[in-house]
Amino acid sequence: MKILVIRFSSIGDIVLTTPVVRALKLQLNPEIHTITKSRYKGLWNSNPHVTKVWTYNKHPDECLPDLLTEQFDFVVDLQKNWRSQKLRRRLGVQGASFPKLNIEKWLLVNTGINKLPDIHVVDRYFLAVRKLGVHNDGRGLDFFIPEADKVIPAQVDGQLANGFIAMVIGGQHFTKIFPPEKAAKLIAGLKFPVVLLGGHEDKERGEEICRLCHQASIVNTCGALTLNQSASMVSQAKLVVTNDTGLMHIAAAFFKPVLSIWGNTVPELGMYPYFPGKTNLFAMAQVSGLSCRPCSKLGYDKCPKKHFRCMMDQDIDQMIAQVNKLLASGKEEIEFRL
Repeated sequence: MKILVIRFSSIGDIVLTTPVVRALKLQLNPEIHTITKSRYKGLWNSNPHVTKVWTYNKHPDECLPDLLTEQFDFVVDLQKNWRSQKLRRRLGVQGASFPKLNIEKWLLVNTGINKLPDIHVVDRYFLAVRKLGVHNDGRGLDFFIPEADKVIPAQVDGQLANGFIAMVIGGQHFTKIFPPEKAAKLIAGLKFPVVLLGGHEDKERGEEICRLCHQASIVNTCGALTLNQSASMVSQAKLVVTNDTGLMHIAAAFFKPVLSIWGNTVPELGMYPYFPGKTNLFAMAQVSGLSCRPCSKLGYDKCPKKHFRCMMDQDIDQMIAQVNKLLASGKEEIEFRL
């Protein structure tokens, strides 16, 4: 049996598809192919459940002639947009997708009416493989780090040798990013050194946080580490504080305690940290009672209301208390796994 799994982007969304890919492989043992944008190929390259990764630069049709020669038996569409649906039609084989709930999301964002089911997007993804008899094994997300990309924290900075907290400071949209002045106040109340994680575009923000932190133990690695290296740091952290972004889901793949910070988006959209059976390992910091929230299912370059209260009103004392509680749960999880 040969199966094509479609998920074009992005980091977090691709990580969220890994339970379906694993379940397909372990329960049916097919040859699994995936198709994604070229810049995300690395997310699949080290996955042992994937036979072949197809990539494109501008349009998935770039792969179509070769995909047609593969003679797939089934297509699992975990993207479900017009491009993925067109690709399915042109391949001409049976397949399935999942309920994307765009109408329900629109209602929540634009009217505040919540008709969304209380179900994580990962569990909705599994509806796409239901007719194959594949079920969720409950083992959570996967992320595989190549040996060459594994990082020794003490070699990044000596003060990390005895444990650290990772703080993910980036995000695709400004309204999903915790402001530097708030991040500095949170860091001041933490009991471990903090590693800032992000891309090149986050380096300046990391430097600002460092300036605001004064005497706190803090290491800015933004722009200095690859995604896999950042994931390696996440896998060794005692806890991860993160915006709603890809490394949040990578942290969940390693069952790291996660404090996720929510600005203009809300967990009800179904993309919160995925910890099946381990709800004690994550907490969500958010400002309740704001009539303008959520203002988008994705995010904006600036606050539409110009006050940015969804981030500026975050309760730092409460976040510190959440961190301390999660650290205790993380210690219990490590002891359980040992």
